[in-house]
Amino acid sequence: AKGRQVDLFPRLGSVVNRGHIERVCREYRVDTVYHAAAYKHVPIVEANPSAGVRNNILGTLEAAQGAEAAGVKHFILVSTDKAVRPTNVMGATKRFAEMVLQAMADRGSDTVFSMVRFGNVLGSSGSVVPLFRDQIQRGGPLTVTHPDVIRYFMTIPEASQLVIQAGAMAKGGDVFVLDMGEPVKILDLAERMVRLSGYSPSSSGKDTAHDIEITFTGLRPGEKLYEELLIADTARPTAHPRIMTSNEVSLDWPVLEAVLQEMLAATESQDVEQIKRLLKKAQTAYAPTGPAEVIPLQTSRRAT
Repeated sequence: AKGRQVDLFPRLGSVVNRGHIERVCREYRVDTVYHAAAYKHVPIVEANPSAGVRNNILGTLEAAQGAEAAGVKHFILVSTDKAVRPTNVMGATKRFAEMVLQAMADRGSDTVFSMVRFGNVLGSSGSVVPLFRDQIQRGGPLTVTHPDVIRYFMTIPEASQLVIQAGAMAKGGDVFVLDMGEPVKILDLAERMVRLSGYSPSSSGKDTAHDIEITFTGLRPGEKLYEELLIADTARPTAHPRIMTSNEVSLDWPVLEAVLQEMLAATESQDVEQIKRLLKKAQTAYAPTGPAEVIPLQTSRRAT
């Protein structure tokens, strides 16, 4: 920002390297870690579950334990609305990552672990907005998965400021949910962007030079028509009007640690079916088709 001097130190490494995370946090006396590193592309993670688990779940564990060992005061996981009643592996791994931090907080730690869920960020690399912009510049077509698909959006400044504010309010194991406002129908967004670019949206082909075609490609593997932000039916307000806390199922650390050991073995053997079974066993509510399969474990309902 203008008038402010901020020193940036680029350090390249992997979140699955606990020792590296600890060394970096110690060297720079890091006070707060915002953990956003994850494989987020739904169809790619769906096709590569082992890599998704290793980066998203085991990476969160390694990063959190490395930060904890270095004396980091606050560790905030940047989560996603896709972690709620997940129908895809990516969402299930992010919910599992939340549960790792919940269990670490419950077992006691000098580091305050928390997580913040929100939806899509306008203008980010994974957003449909830059995709639609590029498709319009090429003369179309704009690709929409389904005419009824909806998503929640917020801007980069909104998201970053609210994540920082939520992290500052955390007491340990908190699951924060950001108020994303009203959902946006992706077809409406596509049509609006076409019109704002001086063209006319068309669903029947490109009849004139002023037409931009919009085509429907079908929902991708594991994709929902709509995303949700809460697992529980109710959420409690906080002191901030756009930040809520959610009550979530959590596992005791010994139980979760046992599942993590099984998950590590499954990723090393590339056992996709075992990975999916363990995602259900961990009580993530993962349900690729139909209702979530429930495998009894020692669980508790935490109130944050």
